[in-house]
Amino acid sequence: MAMAFLFIVLFIGIFAGVPIAFCLGGASIITMALFSNVDTIVSAQLAVTGLDSFALLAVPFFTLAGDLMSSGGISRRIVSLAKCFVRKAAGSLAMITVGACAFFAALSGSGPATVSAIGTMMIPEMVKEKYDKTWATAITCCGGVIGPIIPPSIPMVLYGVIANCSIGEMFVAGIVPGLLIAAALCVYSYFSCKKSGFGADAEVAHEDDKGLWATFKDSFAAILTPLIILGGIYSGVFTPTEAAIVACIWAIFAGVFIYKELTLKTFFEATKRAALTTSTGLICIACATSFGYMLTTMQMPAKFASFLLSVTDNKYVIILLILGFLLVIGCFIDNVTSVTILAPILIPIVTRLGYSLTHFGVFMTIALAIGFVTPPYGANLFVASGITGISVAQISKKLVPMIGVLVICLLLVTFIEPISMWLPSVAYGK
Repeated sequence: MAMAFLFIVLFIGIFAGVPIAFCLGGASIITMALFSNVDTIVSAQLAVTGLDSFALLAVPFFTLAGDLMSSGGISRRIVSLAKCFVRKAAGSLAMITVGACAFFAALSGSGPATVSAIGTMMIPEMVKEKYDKTWATAITCCGGVIGPIIPPSIPMVLYGVIANCSIGEMFVAGIVPGLLIAAALCVYSYFSCKKSGFGADAEVAHEDDKGLWATFKDSFAAILTPLIILGGIYSGVFTPTEAAIVACIWAIFAGVFIYKELTLKTFFEATKRAALTTSTGLICIACATSFGYMLTTMQMPAKFASFLLSVTDNKYVIILLILGFLLVIGCFIDNVTSVTILAPILIPIVTRLGYSLTHFGVFMTIALAIGFVTPPYGANLFVASGITGISVAQISKKLVPMIGVLVICLLLVTFIEPISMWLPSVAYGK
């Protein structure tokens, strides 16, 4: 009865348009007051405890680093470099957009931030080259899905804290799946554009095209950014949290002294955006902690595991059910909140089925990242809609085959374990 009441209150709040953090916190407090002997002040204490983690400091700093890189000219130079490698191929600008999203993902760790940084530059460029504006917006949204998958990844940091597994190993495991998704979207773009004739008569050449070598020199500081961040983590020079701070320092240094595009005004605008983005995510994490406590005290993980195992004893069917569940949840709740709520519930199930915590963390991250392009939540959709003025409904129609590509990649990563686990086995000798 208490469990049913908890979820009824939660979903009533969600569908009523109440902010998700207040839905989680409110459902926890009301259920705690009516169905337990625990003082409701415990809910506030749990919220504070949930944020009392050194690893979680990586979230605001990676968010800030992404905004600083966008404001300081780093993301623009990444796009310029990407343009040098694809010229007259069908869908060339679309492939450049996906590649730039993958590269920027290695800087920001955020899907919406990736769409904002790359979409602002590339969607107008695609429209100039006679791409359908709605299609161009849709492929940019899908490129943004790579943001939480290629390291550094904010959801992976959170999952590592919850599952008590190595965040560095999670980061390594996300590299190949992220590149797989980028490659799949590029292949789809090629055939889709060839069929539709998008940009068929256009050549990717611009007045500011300086040639490969000149563009490479101009982009060198931008290219160094992921090498500094990821190289420092994997070499053991600093932790993922410390890497986030180093990323901010490097973004400021490059933006001010190398590219000279980061001014005091743009710096404060970037910090304001990062503060708003971070506060939204962290208050969800805080409230989700008390929600998770209620689930644990009501033995939700054990009961859900028993239910799934009673449906079938086939591990592959169970995993498919979990993937379907994650894809549906991603339509309604952001990935940070979803990881906080669902990881403690699902981890006992997948470990019983023989999946490693790292492998599960990767395909859980991908499944929830697809939620960035599935309405009604679809954060990438709202960002892209704000950039182009095209309605979410119009973008969603063009997204259907692209989401199919993303789901195929998800299934490959889930059922072919070496895709995500081969690189960690090399890096960590496992």
